[in-house]
Amino acid sequence: MTPVFGQRLTTVGAHHDGTPLGTALDHLAHLDPMAPAITCDGVTLTRGDLAAASNRYARVLAASGVRAGRLVTIGLPNGIEFYIAAIAAWKLGAVPQPVSAKLPAAELAAVIEVADPALVIGLPSPDGRPALPAGHRPDPALPDTPLEPVIPPHWKAPTSGGSTGCPKVVLSAGAGTSEALLARAESLRIDRGSTFLVTAPLHHNAPFTFSAIALLNAGHVVVMRRFDPGDVLSHITRYRPTWVYLVPTLMGRILRLPAGVRATADLSSVRTLFHLGAPCPEHVKRGWLTWVSPEVVLEHYAGTEAIAVTAIDGADWLAHPGSVGRVVSGSIMVADEQLRPLPAGEIGEVWMRPPGDIPTYRYLGATARSRDGWESLGDMGRFDAAGYLYLADRRADMILVGGANVYPAEVEAALEAHPSVVSAAVIGLPDDDLGNRVHAIVHTATAVTDDALLAHARATLSPYKVPRAFERSATPLRDDAGKVRRSALRAERLRTAVEGRP
Repeated sequence: MTPVFGQRLTTVGAHHDGTPLGTALDHLAHLDPMAPAITCDGVTLTRGDLAAASNRYARVLAASGVRAGRLVTIGLPNGIEFYIAAIAAWKLGAVPQPVSAKLPAAELAAVIEVADPALVIGLPSPDGRPALPAGHRPDPALPDTPLEPVIPPHWKAPTSGGSTGCPKVVLSAGAGTSEALLARAESLRIDRGSTFLVTAPLHHNAPFTFSAIALLNAGHVVVMRRFDPGDVLSHITRYRPTWVYLVPTLMGRILRLPAGVRATADLSSVRTLFHLGAPCPEHVKRGWLTWVSPEVVLEHYAGTEAIAVTAIDGADWLAHPGSVGRVVSGSIMVADEQLRPLPAGEIGEVWMRPPGDIPTYRYLGATARSRDGWESLGDMGRFDAAGYLYLADRRADMILVGGANVYPAEVEAALEAHPSVVSAAVIGLPDDDLGNRVHAIVHTATAVTDDALLAHARATLSPYKVPRAFERSATPLRDDAGKVRRSALRAERLRTAVEGRP
């Protein structure tokens, strides 16, 4: 058995010359100015319109002090303006740094302290630095002609708090060239001229990255502002996308729609239905594989850091259910606490190396967890003998119950298979006897008793994994990108217990 799986490929991050992103998009506009570029809420911007709008916006950014190499914090909701702002930053050689348009002031201040951007767009600046409001319209008298070509040193700088919620900025190692981004198009199946449907927040890395690749590959990007499951199907039927990005949470919500609603949806245009970003419960995956051709469904496992990547399509998944695939970029090793490779079937920490040992990112505000040239994002998992990776959970979220490891994602997936449970979050709380006890927080669509949930859990989980208590949440436990902050949920419950609140 080979304990380390991977390939030594040429990294995208090695590109430091080539065609600047802004120049490449202007060239597409020159070739076909009337081709659709971005659509949102029924409004379509052509390539020519996008080039002109982003050139004007870039001149506004320059007048506000944005220069090559500086970060620009973009706190705009999904929409056309988000892309105009990001492209305008590229055209100045600056680096887009997306954040949620709903980011609380305290969290924004923490991000700003780490990122030190030249400008904040869409949100009030917490420290008096220059800012532009959402909806800003440049003076139409500003020139809309192309600017001097310049390559950003990093093409993106998304934030990533992981399970802790502490902000860190992930600077891409790849410079802002079209060659760097388009090198990933084939493995992602983003064909030239594809129609790409964005169904998740653009401040998250995956939808921003993949839709940018589609734009650069002469594609048409259709952006959803909200992520209602029925509206997703309506967008697919109306716009006929060839490439659709979904997170497992939204995939599950769509499967819960009435059969009649799903029956009217036409998914025949979709050549790739892509998901990553969170573990996909087995019942959700199987539901989609019975709805669309298995070859259509493609899953990757990779962090924002893109150190290494695995891939698996639906047909391969049916032969290896639960796997996130085999390594297609970089190298991955599952190891014990002493960094010794573990044999097939044993769960350990997932360690990665980038292709060619060339860094794919750099942190601002954090230090990578690294040992002997390997890096970890904190995930636990195992390989099988054929080199297929299976994830267990985050290292920090693992619950030790009487000496046995409980992985919250497994328990959450079991609970979410219950027809009444929309989402679940599982945390460990202190227990005098076992050290920790499994506590489940559930958001339900219909009323369900603790006894019913307990019976359901006992039918699918080992006794030590079964929650000791069930708590109800009036709001969804995962955000629109399928993320859940278990550490924050646990901290709140511990604080409540100390303060003696009900």
